[in-house]
Amino acid sequence: MLVAIKPVPNPDERVKIRKDGTGVVLDNIKMVINPFCEIAVEEALRIREKRGGEAVILTIGPKEGEQQIRTALAMGADRAILVETTEELDSLGVARLMAKVVEQEKPDFVIMGKQAVDDDNNQVGQILAAILSLPQATFGSKIEFSEDGKRANVTREVDGGLETIGVTLPAVITTDLRLNEPRYASLPGIMKAKKKEMKVVPADSLGVDTAPRVRLLSLAPPKERAGGKKVADVAELVDKLKNEAKIL
Repeated sequence: MLVAIKPVPNPDERVKIRKDGTGVVLDNIKMVINPFCEIAVEEALRIREKRGGEAVILTIGPKEGEQQIRTALAMGADRAILVETTEELDSLGVARLMAKVVEQEKPDFVIMGKQAVDDDNNQVGQILAAILSLPQATFGSKIEFSEDGKRANVTREVDGGLETIGVTLPAVITTDLRLNEPRYASLPGIMKAKKKEMKVVPADSLGVDTAPRVRLLSLAPPKERAGGKKVADVAELVDKLKNEAKIL
């Protein structure tokens, strides 16, 4: 199993936008594993505990990502690969680099979070499957395998409820919130993680065109919302919606 993770700013911390609007200020902001990716790690560990195999962590980015990789290893993953780059990558660039690693590792399936909470693009899993011409099952809230391990049934959350689809392996699976509850890294796990293999691969060595096709023009904070108003009755509410808000 190849488990892709992405380091993101801690969702519990308030981030500020750079003055020039080109990104967010990450100074003194703690980076963590993207919550959806953490669910993917947990699911891979549960699958390994039931069916055996190996859970390999993959992340793409600067050397600082080693900290989040060690967290995933402390949770119980077997080894890790860091594709090191300091470039700003769009979803296509990330997927192309991942595809090279998949071709080298030849996993039974790739599992990752459905989206990252920093950019909310929800694209890499789908693009990766298209590049590799693999089946995909997105937004998984339950994953079951056939006895021979050649197929997976993935229950996915859609607007109308739940949908279960079957995919042949290898495949790309992305995880949703209700799939599981990730475990905490234990102290013994943290100690073991220090000795586990983490292979660092320079992104340039993979021979992939990562030139971005998408360019970020600017970021801006949302406008401050005005305080709400209380009304005495329905008649006053209708009057305000009609004469002040002018939506009736």
